[in-house]
Amino acid sequence: MSAAEAGATRAYIGLGANLGDLQRTLDEALAGLAALPHTRVAAVSSRYRSAPVEAGGPDYLNAVALLETELAPLALLDALQAIELAHGRERPYVNAPRTLDLDLLLYGDAPISTPRLTVPHPRLHQRAFVLLPLLELAPDLSAPGLGPLGSRIAAVSDQRIERIA
Repeated sequence: MSAAEAGATRAYIGLGANLGDLQRTLDEALAGLAALPHTRVAAVSSRYRSAPVEAGGPDYLNAVALLETELAPLALLDALQAIELAHGRERPYVNAPRTLDLDLLLYGDAPISTPRLTVPHPRLHQRAFVLLPLLELAPDLSAPGLGPLGSRIAAVSDQRIERIA
């Protein structure tokens, strides 16, 4: 039975990398997402090059994937972190450059607040590299507690970002 047939939850995942072979890393991360049990990659945004926000280092390559998954939120978070770890992700300090960053942006229509996971992602509405690819996939998307995300674009218009593919 596919994830969609079983009444799966729609989850949006932010992908980003700014160390190593960025294109290959995102390709491999998407393959890792597609290999998750009871999960289907339903759509993937274009890729975007963006400047680091509140951090230094090289530009990032970013995208957003829409998953249909039967995994519970924390199980999905664990799976995302395992994919990051397999790509050499380290967390030496806040906003450090990274080989791969996978963020659970939205999970269904409900907010989540646990010690390990906050959904919607706490800075989702403050990052052009999240909003632009997210709205590419779902132009009319609203987020719990944030409302229509399209209304947030003006607030991030000063962040350097370029759609590349």
